[in-house]
Amino acid sequence: MAHRTYEEYCAAVEAEVARFVAIVGEADPAAPVPTCPGWTIIDLTRHHGTTYRWMTHLVRTRATERVWSRDVPLDLPEDVRAYPAWVAESAAILLETLRATDPDRPNWTIGADRHVRFFPRRVLFEAVVHTADAEIAVGREPHVDAATAADGIEELLENLPSFGWVADRVRELDRDGETLHLHATDGDGEWMIRPGDGGFTWERGHGKGTTAVRAATGDLLLLVYGRLRPDDERLEVFGDRDLLSAWLAATGL
Repeated sequence: MAHRTYEEYCAAVEAEVARFVAIVGEADPAAPVPTCPGWTIIDLTRHHGTTYRWMTHLVRTRATERVWSRDVPLDLPEDVRAYPAWVAESAAILLETLRATDPDRPNWTIGADRHVRFFPRRVLFEAVVHTADAEIAVGREPHVDAATAADGIEELLENLPSFGWVADRVRELDRDGETLHLHATDGDGEWMIRPGDGGFTWERGHGKGTTAVRAATGDLLLLVYGRLRPDDERLEVFGDRDLLSAWLAATGL
Protein backbone atom coordinates (compact mmCIF):
# COMPACT_ATOMS: atom_id res chain seq x y z
CA MET A 1 0.00 0.00 0.00
CA ALA A 2 1.43 3.36 -1.04
CA HIS A 3 1.79 5.88 1.74
CA ARG A 4 0.97 9.56 1.31
CA THR A 5 3.80 12.00 0.97
CA TYR A 6 5.00 13.90 4.02
CA GLU A 7 3.12 17.03 2.93
CA GLU A 8 -0.01 15.02 2.14
CA TYR A 9 0.00 13.68 5.69
CA CYS A 10 0.42 17.22 7.03
CA ALA A 11 -2.51 18.43 4.91
CA ALA A 12 -4.65 15.51 6.04
CA VAL A 13 -3.91 16.33 9.68
CA GLU A 14 -4.93 19.95 9.03
CA ALA A 15 -8.29 18.84 7.64
CA GLU A 16 -8.94 16.33 10.42
CA VAL A 17 -8.11 18.84 13.14
CA ALA A 18 -10.62 21.26 11.65
CA ARG A 19 -13.29 18.53 11.89
CA PHE A 20 -12.37 17.73 15.49
CA VAL A 21 -12.37 21.37 16.58
CA ALA A 22 -15.74 22.01 14.92
CA ILE A 23 -17.32 19.09 16.78
CA VAL A 24 -15.92 19.75 20.25
CA GLY A 25 -16.50 23.47 19.84
CA GLU A 26 -20.24 22.86 19.63
CA ALA A 27 -20.40 20.08 22.23
CA ASP A 28 -21.20 20.33 25.92
CA PRO A 29 -17.73 20.38 27.56
CA ALA A 30 -19.02 18.14 30.36
CA ALA A 31 -20.56 15.54 28.01
CA PRO A 32 -19.18 12.02 28.57
CA VAL A 33 -17.15 10.31 25.85
CA PRO A 34 -18.45 6.70 25.77
CA THR A 35 -15.40 5.35 23.90
CA CYS A 36 -13.02 6.81 26.52
CA PRO A 37 -14.61 5.70 29.82
CA GLY A 38 -14.38 8.33 32.53
CA TRP A 39 -13.57 11.14 30.10
CA THR A 40 -15.62 14.17 29.17
CA ILE A 41 -15.29 16.34 26.08
CA ILE A 42 -12.98 18.54 28.17
CA ASP A 43 -10.66 15.59 28.86
CA LEU A 44 -10.66 14.45 25.24
CA THR A 45 -9.89 17.95 23.98
CA ARG A 46 -7.09 18.53 26.48
CA HIS A 47 -5.55 15.12 25.68
CA HIS A 48 -5.65 15.75 21.94
CA GLY A 49 -4.09 19.19 22.16
CA THR A 50 -1.41 17.85 24.50
CA THR A 51 -0.35 15.39 21.80
CA TYR A 52 0.34 18.26 19.38
CA ARG A 53 2.33 20.20 21.97
CA TRP A 54 4.32 17.09 22.91
CA MET A 55 5.22 16.25 19.32
CA THR A 56 6.20 19.87 18.64
CA HIS A 57 8.54 19.74 21.62
CA LEU A 58 10.11 16.47 20.43
CA VAL A 59 10.82 17.87 16.97
CA ARG A 60 11.97 21.33 18.05
CA THR A 61 14.37 19.93 20.67
CA ARG A 62 15.64 17.17 18.35
CA ALA A 63 14.86 14.70 21.12
CA THR A 64 17.14 11.65 21.27
CA GLU A 65 15.32 9.93 24.12
CA ARG A 66 11.84 9.72 25.60
CA VAL A 67 10.26 12.92 26.87
CA TRP A 68 6.99 12.58 28.78
CA SER A 69 4.10 14.82 27.79
CA ARG A 70 3.71 15.89 31.42
CA ASP A 71 7.11 17.58 31.16
CA VAL A 72 6.18 19.67 28.11
CA PRO A 73 4.84 23.26 28.34
CA LEU A 74 1.19 23.22 27.25
CA ASP A 75 0.13 26.87 27.49
CA LEU A 76 -3.30 25.52 28.41
CA PRO A 77 -5.97 28.23 28.77
CA GLU A 78 -7.73 28.60 32.13
CA ASP A 79 -11.17 28.71 30.52
CA VAL A 80 -12.17 25.27 29.22
CA ARG A 81 -14.34 26.97 26.59
CA ALA A 82 -11.08 28.07 24.95
CA TYR A 83 -9.81 24.48 24.64
CA PRO A 84 -11.01 23.95 21.04
CA ALA A 85 -9.16 27.07 19.86
CA TRP A 86 -6.11 25.91 21.84
CA VAL A 87 -6.19 22.55 20.00
CA ALA A 88 -6.35 24.37 16.65
CA GLU A 89 -3.41 26.57 17.64
CA SER A 90 -1.44 23.59 18.95
CA ALA A 91 -1.94 21.66 15.71
CA ALA A 92 -0.98 24.69 13.63
CA ILE A 93 2.27 25.08 15.59
CA LEU A 94 3.10 21.39 15.09
CA LEU A 95 2.38 21.50 11.36
CA GLU A 96 4.44 24.67 10.91
CA THR A 97 7.30 22.93 12.74
CA LEU A 98 7.02 19.75 10.69
CA ARG A 99 6.87 21.60 7.38
CA ALA A 100 10.05 23.48 8.29
CA THR A 101 11.93 20.30 9.23
CA ASP A 102 13.64 17.67 7.08
CA PRO A 103 11.41 14.57 7.33
CA ASP A 104 14.49 12.31 7.12
CA ARG A 105 16.18 13.90 10.13
CA PRO A 106 16.72 11.40 12.98
CA ASN A 107 14.49 12.02 15.98
CA TRP A 108 13.26 10.05 18.97
CA THR A 109 9.70 8.83 18.43
CA ILE A 110 7.39 6.49 20.26
CA GLY A 111 7.18 4.23 17.19
CA ALA A 112 9.29 2.04 14.94
CA ASP A 113 10.48 4.84 12.64
CA ARG A 114 12.94 7.12 14.47
CA HIS A 115 12.75 10.03 12.03
CA VAL A 116 10.71 13.22 11.84
CA ARG A 117 8.62 11.66 9.05
CA PHE A 118 7.02 9.45 11.72
CA PHE A 119 5.04 12.30 13.28
CA PRO A 120 2.50 13.46 10.65
CA ARG A 121 1.37 9.91 9.87
CA ARG A 122 1.05 9.02 13.56
CA VAL A 123 -0.79 12.17 14.52
CA LEU A 124 -3.18 11.80 11.58
CA PHE A 125 -4.58 8.63 13.09
CA GLU A 126 -4.62 10.16 16.55
CA ALA A 127 -6.81 12.85 14.99
CA VAL A 128 -8.98 10.40 13.04
CA VAL A 129 -9.69 8.26 16.09
CA HIS A 130 -10.30 11.17 18.45
CA THR A 131 -12.60 12.80 15.92
CA ALA A 132 -14.55 9.54 15.96
CA ASP A 133 -14.60 9.71 19.78
CA ALA A 134 -16.03 13.21 19.59
CA GLU A 135 -18.61 12.22 16.97
CA ILE A 136 -19.81 9.30 19.08
CA ALA A 137 -20.01 11.57 22.13
CA VAL A 138 -22.40 13.94 20.30
CA GLY A 139 -24.51 11.12 18.85
CA ARG A 140 -23.09 10.90 15.35
CA GLU A 141 -21.91 7.76 13.58
CA PRO A 142 -18.27 8.20 12.54
CA HIS A 143 -17.13 7.43 9.02
CA VAL A 144 -13.51 6.98 7.92
CA ASP A 145 -12.81 6.63 4.20
CA ALA A 146 -11.39 3.28 3.08
CA ALA A 147 -7.95 4.46 1.94
CA THR A 148 -7.29 6.41 5.15
CA ALA A 149 -8.56 3.53 7.29
CA ALA A 150 -6.41 0.93 5.52
CA ASP A 151 -3.33 3.07 6.05
CA GLY A 152 -4.35 3.53 9.68
CA ILE A 153 -4.67 -0.21 10.29
CA GLU A 154 -1.19 -0.79 8.89
CA GLU A 155 0.31 2.17 10.77
CA LEU A 156 -1.03 0.71 14.00
CA LEU A 157 0.25 -2.82 13.27
CA GLU A 158 3.68 -1.42 12.38
CA ASN A 159 3.97 0.50 15.64
CA LEU A 160 2.30 -1.74 18.23
CA PRO A 161 5.54 -3.67 18.95
CA SER A 162 7.23 -0.37 19.85
CA PHE A 163 4.56 0.51 22.42
CA GLY A 164 6.10 -1.18 25.46
CA TRP A 165 2.89 -1.56 27.46
CA VAL A 166 1.21 -3.23 24.47
CA ALA A 167 4.18 -5.48 23.70
CA ASP A 168 4.10 -6.77 27.29
CA ARG A 169 0.41 -7.69 27.04
CA VAL A 170 0.82 -9.31 23.60
CA ARG A 171 3.63 -11.50 25.01
CA GLU A 172 1.14 -12.84 27.53
CA LEU A 173 -1.58 -13.68 24.98
CA ASP A 174 -0.65 -17.38 24.72
CA ARG A 175 -2.44 -17.72 21.36
CA ASP A 176 0.46 -19.18 19.36
CA GLY A 177 -0.57 -20.79 16.10
CA GLU A 178 -3.83 -18.84 15.83
CA THR A 179 -4.65 -16.21 13.22
CA LEU A 180 -6.90 -13.15 13.13
CA HIS A 181 -8.07 -12.23 9.63
CA LEU A 182 -9.40 -8.73 8.91
CA HIS A 183 -11.32 -8.48 5.63
CA ALA A 184 -12.50 -5.14 4.24
CA THR A 185 -15.79 -5.29 2.36
CA ASP A 186 -15.36 -1.95 0.55
CA GLY A 187 -11.92 -2.46 -0.96
CA ASP A 188 -9.08 -4.93 -1.35
CA GLY A 189 -7.78 -4.57 2.21
CA GLU A 190 -7.09 -7.87 3.96
CA TRP A 191 -4.70 -8.54 6.82
CA MET A 192 -3.54 -11.69 8.60
CA ILE A 193 -2.35 -11.20 12.20
CA ARG A 194 -0.52 -14.07 13.92
CA PRO A 195 0.27 -13.88 17.64
CA GLY A 196 3.20 -16.03 18.74
CA ASP A 197 6.84 -16.25 19.84
CA GLY A 198 6.37 -13.50 22.37
CA GLY A 199 4.90 -11.03 19.90
CA PHE A 200 3.04 -11.12 16.61
CA THR A 201 3.53 -10.91 12.87
CA TRP A 202 1.21 -9.57 10.22
CA GLU A 203 0.92 -9.46 6.46
CA ARG A 204 -1.48 -8.28 3.82
CA GLY A 205 -3.47 -11.00 2.15
CA HIS A 206 -6.23 -13.55 2.31
CA GLY A 207 -6.21 -16.74 4.32
CA LYS A 208 -8.17 -18.90 6.71
CA GLY A 209 -8.04 -17.47 10.19
CA THR A 210 -8.95 -18.79 13.62
CA THR A 211 -11.11 -15.69 13.67
CA ALA A 212 -12.24 -13.56 10.74
CA VAL A 213 -13.86 -10.13 10.81
CA ARG A 214 -15.58 -8.65 7.75
CA ALA A 215 -16.60 -5.00 7.69
CA ALA A 216 -16.06 -1.69 5.92
CA THR A 217 -12.44 -0.61 6.23
CA GLY A 218 -13.33 2.37 8.40
CA ASP A 219 -15.19 0.12 10.82
CA LEU A 220 -12.22 -2.27 10.96
CA LEU A 221 -10.02 0.69 11.93
CA LEU A 222 -12.45 1.68 14.68
CA LEU A 223 -12.52 -1.95 15.84
CA VAL A 224 -8.75 -2.32 16.16
CA TYR A 225 -8.68 0.96 18.09
CA GLY A 226 -11.39 -0.31 20.43
CA ARG A 227 -13.98 2.20 19.24
CA LEU A 228 -16.34 -0.54 18.01
CA ARG A 229 -17.22 -3.54 20.12
CA PRO A 230 -16.83 -7.00 18.57
CA ASP A 231 -20.60 -7.51 18.81
CA ASP A 232 -21.40 -4.33 16.84
CA GLU A 233 -23.89 -4.98 14.05
CA ARG A 234 -21.53 -3.37 11.53
CA LEU A 235 -19.13 -6.28 11.95
CA GLU A 236 -19.40 -9.89 10.80
CA VAL A 237 -17.31 -12.12 13.05
CA PHE A 238 -16.59 -15.76 12.20
CA GLY A 239 -14.76 -18.39 14.23
CA ASP A 240 -13.26 -17.96 17.70
CA ARG A 241 -14.56 -14.73 19.18
CA ASP A 242 -12.34 -15.21 22.21
CA LEU A 243 -9.24 -14.62 20.09
CA LEU A 244 -10.63 -11.30 18.86
CA SER A 245 -11.51 -10.20 22.40
CA ALA A 246 -8.08 -11.24 23.69
CA TRP A 247 -6.31 -9.38 20.88
CA LEU A 248 -8.31 -6.19 21.44
CA ALA A 249 -7.69 -6.33 25.19
CA ALA A 250 -3.95 -6.81 24.67
CA THR A 251 -3.55 -4.06 22.06
CA GLY A 252 -5.84 -1.40 23.51
CA LEU A 253 -4.25 2.06 23.56
